[in-house]
Amino acid sequence: MSSINLIFYDTETTGIQKDFSQILQCGSVLTDKSLNTLAEQNIGCAPLPWVIPQPMAMLTNKKIDLFNSNTSHYQMMKDLQLQWKKWSAENPAIFITYNGHAFDEELIRRQFFWNLLEPYTTNTNGNGRLDLMLMIHNIAAFFSNEISIPLFEGGPGISYKLEHLAQEHGIDAGDAHDAIADCNLMIDLCRIIQSRLPEVFESFINISTKPGVKELLYSDDFLALGEIHRRHTFRYPVIICGSDASRPNEIVFYDLSYDPEDILDLDFTEINKLVQSKGRDGPLKKYKINKTIPICSHKLLTDPNAFDIEFSELQRRADIVRSNKDFQSKVSQAMEDRMMDFPESEYIEGTIYSGGFPSYRDKDLMQEFHMSDNLEHLVKISRNFEDERLRLFAERIICSQFSSNIPEDINKRYQDLINERNSEEGPWGSIEKSLIQIDKLLDEKDEEESQKILKATKLKIESMKVF
Repeated sequence: MSSINLIFYDTETTGIQKDFSQILQCGSVLTDKSLNTLAEQNIGCAPLPWVIPQPMAMLTNKKIDLFNSNTSHYQMMKDLQLQWKKWSAENPAIFITYNGHAFDEELIRRQFFWNLLEPYTTNTNGNGRLDLMLMIHNIAAFFSNEISIPLFEGGPGISYKLEHLAQEHGIDAGDAHDAIADCNLMIDLCRIIQSRLPEVFESFINISTKPGVKELLYSDDFLALGEIHRRHTFRYPVIICGSDASRPNEIVFYDLSYDPEDILDLDFTEINKLVQSKGRDGPLKKYKINKTIPICSHKLLTDPNAFDIEFSELQRRADIVRSNKDFQSKVSQAMEDRMMDFPESEYIEGTIYSGGFPSYRDKDLMQEFHMSDNLEHLVKISRNFEDERLRLFAERIICSQFSSNIPEDINKRYQDLINERNSEEGPWGSIEKSLIQIDKLLDEKDEEESQKILKATKLKIESMKVF
């Protein structure tokens, strides 16, 4: 992977609700593998007319100037994808976020989807993705002598917030919560990790793709899994012991703290109980290989006493688990037998994973849609989508890009959407509740900047009221 580049990115949003919040700003910084900056993109857009900016989010990101932006959400997301595709065209890239698997990545995927763009840019065509926060889980558990982890409010718990880590290592975090500034914080943190733990950094870059993580999972070494839970670190010596053939991203680790002699001969019913259990304790731990797993080879550990059991004994146990094919097949069968509950959203914004992939015909129409700026042609394309979700997304884009001559039925659906979101309470929030929250915050926060942000947000939300 010598020629691979890294793309650090961060978003600032109208809120934290993944299906209904909107990205207002996305900052991306392209670096080479040595973390030298090659290019950057900093783009923002206006809120969509049916998205209510949440007061706390606006206090955090301070992006009130974007309320008057002339750039549409559709244009921003198109520009973003175009830039990322250019940066990863010649060589695949690793997309690096901080807590991105839980948030930024999910918003990016959804908002590419809402704008008829390919949602999975970050992990297709050889690209990989790394959540730096989960790498910090592993570092906090095993390498805190090399990379100090700040205490939370004096301890005993630790903090792994990006800005606290930056401050701990003398990195200026003054502009934290600006997308580009947060990208640069990530890069500075990675430079420290790369200089002090080069092999650990290289390992995490390698496991940011499925082939890379599989190579580590199926190596002969037992692995060091490190987690942070409730501000405390946990260390587990593990080895892969099963996977779900019907959902190949789902795997199971065996925790080698448990003597295999006590577990491997359990019957299928008992193993099935262990697989189904939701707790964090127990000998079997479920993970997904399409997300960053906080693991590395035990051979990278600098502390020979990282576990309560000697490495040689843990490796002996790993070899026993690896050679027991009957146990592995029982674990894999139990994984396949699980009932997976994916509740389908009644709103199209939340159907990216539940509504199926576009047909080849719809994919061609999506491409054609982006190449046209002719209203009649765009309407014609929208009416020809086989997938109703894509038709409705196309109509929203058309109505937000054009102000007149829109067919009556399309315009009515668009106005109904705005009326519903801006006059009724739902999972997207509520104008009335947001205004009450702003008035409360105006009383509590007397700093000049906070007052300015809250007043601008209040004006924006009041302008959205439906009369």
